[in-house]
Amino acid sequence: MAGPDFDAELKNLDSTLRSIEAVLDLEKLSKEIAELSEQAAAPDLWDDQANAQRVTSRLAARQAELDRVTSQRQKLDDLAVLVELAEAEDDADTRVEAEKELAELRRAIEALEVRTLLSGEYDSREALVTIRAGAGGVDAADFADMLMRMYIRWAERHKYATEVYDTSYAEEAGIKSATFAVKAPYAYGTLSVEQGTHRLVRISPFDNQGRRQTSFAGIEVVPVVEQSDDVDIPEDELRIDVYRSSGPGGQGVNTTDSAVRITHLPTGIVVACQNERSQLQNRATAMGILKAKLLVLRQQEEQAKIDALRGDVAGSWGDQMRSYVLHPYQMVKDLRTEQETGNPQAVFDGEIDDFIEAGIRWRRTRSAA
Repeated sequence: MAGPDFDAELKNLDSTLRSIEAVLDLEKLSKEIAELSEQAAAPDLWDDQANAQRVTSRLAARQAELDRVTSQRQKLDDLAVLVELAEAEDDADTRVEAEKELAELRRAIEALEVRTLLSGEYDSREALVTIRAGAGGVDAADFADMLMRMYIRWAERHKYATEVYDTSYAEEAGIKSATFAVKAPYAYGTLSVEQGTHRLVRISPFDNQGRRQTSFAGIEVVPVVEQSDDVDIPEDELRIDVYRSSGPGGQGVNTTDSAVRITHLPTGIVVACQNERSQLQNRATAMGILKAKLLVLRQQEEQAKIDALRGDVAGSWGDQMRSYVLHPYQMVKDLRTEQETGNPQAVFDGEIDDFIEAGIRWRRTRSAA
């Protein structure tokens, strides 16, 4: 069996990487990193903790982004040298090593290429993710908890900071709902393809008769609101409730009414925050979440008008988007892209990049149609 055409493969990868470098504008990225580094070195940085966290988080994310691109460029250069050595010495072992590194490099550059497809209005922003248990009783609550762990693990794999704002625990197991932030550039554009209904099929660990159970959970992803966004909410459109924070099983974790729940009366949207001990801080965070949801709602209404004008009657791409089957066979399958794997445990451990990348490519193809 003939090996790869190294010369052609290296030229293709070089061309792809050059396109990625141009889109990401490495000179501009380096300049932003320098400016953020200067801000991070300021002696009074932590006088404003919110701004300090924003600066340090953005600096870490931007530096990681630059490192990912420059490291692939270095690997490509090193691979070219390795291939030249293998061919000069006609060394089979070196050629096998080069083939392995070529496959790994191709995969890494393809993943980088996906980032260049994120060009939506809010794609570059951080993300707010809300998970809600759907039909399926205690199994659905447990499934929602599994999904939350999956996304947190995914973020950890990429060294993205996360912050849980609100968790509503179910009585027996799992969660009714949870909202958390993924604090990294392009988190919204990346995770927005995860939005929709997820389905789990398994032998229920909560059924003493060992029957198969199908349960559902919903994922909502919205971009974090920035100061430049025009989202004004009149006070008379809000109902604000305060209550005590609680942990699993209803156990109190706070002795004061610091948790805040805000209901937007015109839309019925409800948000909550209980991660801070200060009621004022929880209220500010909850308002930020509400504004983010209203921003997306406004965008959806505008898109609906455009779709109506052009006769687009297709259903939402996010509905019924992925199935996780643990019995009678093992498989996770995306119903939109046909991406699948026979290793559900790896997926629940946060290995979802293949699904995300396939979703981003699928969305771009669909929007271009």
